[in-house]
Amino acid sequence: MGVWIDTDMGFDDIAAILVVGQSELEIDGVSLIFGNTPLPQVRINAAGAARAFGWTFPIHTGRAMPVLGKLETAQAILGETGIPTIGRSLPQAAALAESDAFAALCRWLERQGQHRILALGPLTNIAAVALARPDLAARITELVWMGGGVTSGNHTASAEFNALADPEALAIVIAHGLPLRMVDLDLCRKVLARPEDAEPVRNAGGANAELIADMFSGYIRIGTSRGRPAMAIYDPSAAVAFVAPDIVSFRPARIDVELHGSLTRGRTVVETRATHASFNAQFAADIDADMARVIILAALVNEARK
Repeated sequence: MGVWIDTDMGFDDIAAILVVGQSELEIDGVSLIFGNTPLPQVRINAAGAARAFGWTFPIHTGRAMPVLGKLETAQAILGETGIPTIGRSLPQAAALAESDAFAALCRWLERQGQHRILALGPLTNIAAVALARPDLAARITELVWMGGGVTSGNHTASAEFNALADPEALAIVIAHGLPLRMVDLDLCRKVLARPEDAEPVRNAGGANAELIADMFSGYIRIGTSRGRPAMAIYDPSAAVAFVAPDIVSFRPARIDVELHGSLTRGRTVVETRATHASFNAQFAADIDADMARVIILAALVNEARK
């Protein structure tokens, strides 16, 4: 079964792609979006990852700016490249060929069959299709999105980063009734990576073992450098929900996003009471965190053995 991945290509995005790639699913295409860094650096990261991991699926360039407002990135946390590391970094690679993500997504949605999308960044690319080609957006059968926060945010007290970076895009996706399944901060924070988790990756013996371990350790250090014992594994947790939904409990809800206010913009409001709202989406309420860790770490180790 072919699927689509929309990504701003940080390390946890790469790990999420490896989770999907080592499942029974076939990746039909990948679209790039600003987020962790501005789009030009996202394209550089994608080219380096494709070279390092031998990816052959097509990678398409998406939107560089949100629907409204200024560009918001996570570089203050993730560094200039969006991929912190304790040593090795992705290799230099030839620039990606120019390929428009909007046109590629439309072509893919025109095909027969199911259309499952895993979105790991701001939802701008998906919103563009919903606005310009609502007939094709209506053919999306599942949209699993790593974003939002049921209880609180991370980029601000109210808002999770992917929601804050383009709240209008999320509002468009919701307004068009796309089959949204939100994997939020609270869920992802149940799945943790500890410093020692990088060692089996480093010891796997393959050509990319040191590279993956160094980037994984750099990612984990985001949490430990702030006094936490571990780091939440965000995008790979959404990938687990995508490839192994049997270990995730989804609940119906009414999901909306705040578009105004310096303190509330980007906040996702999740109403779970059927007596108070008509449900329009689902959110991941619980996950078998131990099994999710097994799936994610196995994907990294298996890639590191090659």
